Amino acid sequence: MMEVQVKDSRTSKVLETFKNLSGTTTIGEIKKKFAIERKKFQPSQQSLKTNKNGKSLQDDVAISTLPAEGNRVVVYFKDLGTQIGWSTVFLAEYAGPLVIYLLVHCKSELFYEVTKYNYSWPQKLAMYCWCGHYLKRILETVFIHKFSHETMPLKNLVKNCSYYWGFAAFIAYFHNHHLYTSAIYGDRQLYAGLALFLFSEIGNLSIHVLFKNLRPKGSTVRKIPYPTLNPFTFLFTFVSCPNYTYEVLAWLGYSIMCQSLPGLIFTLAGFGQMTIWALGKHRAYKKEFNNYPKSRKSIIPFVI
Repeated sequence: MMEVQVKDSRTSKVLETFKNLSGTTTIGEIKKKFAIERKKFQPSQQSLKTNKNGKSLQDDVAISTLPAEGNRVVVYFKDLGTQIGWSTVFLAEYAGPLVIYLLVHCKSELFYEVTKYNYSWPQKLAMYCWCGHYLKRILETVFIHKFSHETMPLKNLVKNCSYYWGFAAFIAYFHNHHLYTSAIYGDRQLYAGLALFLFSEIGNLSIHVLFKNLRPKGSTVRKIPYPTLNPFTFLFTFVSCPNYTYEVLAWLGYSIMCQSLPGLIFTLAGFGQMTIWALGKHRAYKKEFNNYPKSRKSIIPFVI
């Protein structure tokens, strides 16, 4: 039998000790026991680590696999704060830009000194593409995405929504303005940007579907993703996170189509953040799988 000692990650004070445990007891079960003793800390709020500055342990990790002194395992507890569901965060992130853009587009008199304005075709197309993207995102969240973790800190909701909603207002204001000017190269630029946008949206969707099918229902198991018969998944040959690659290309196409500086700023900001995420996921893949393809980069083939 084993014993688990839970210490505070800041003070190293012993908070709880659980004795007579089977080696197959998981971290998730320890969290439930801790929540019974400390009712204000629900399992979703808890982070348990084998050292103060280490990585949070997954719920399915058995205590017998952790470092021990005799039969005693020591884990360090950190309060993650109030939690909110990942799907709720995603829906809020994506519903906001959709509503904000439509509000500016349909109620222009609230934002400009023009009571009635007939939008140009490029402005209408920009609205259709913007709304189509975020409707796709909402549907993916509901029907496709599978989340490794059920919740995330509530503070992330404010941070993430501020980013998406702020950029939505910034872009919508300029794209729906009565002084908006169409692409300098006319229809060639407009439809070239549209083609890149649509191509990348389909590619992004294809990758999300592949991720969904990669993980068995009700499981958090991780596998190496490989291209399928869907040609849009071929990008997995070169990068670990082609969903991010397609996302960046989609917004680049949108910026070209709209000849939009606000759109380009949004694209660059997104590229920076997604590169950070992609590098992290790429490192995790290589650490977890010894046979991970060495030729892959994280987000840009042959470069990053």
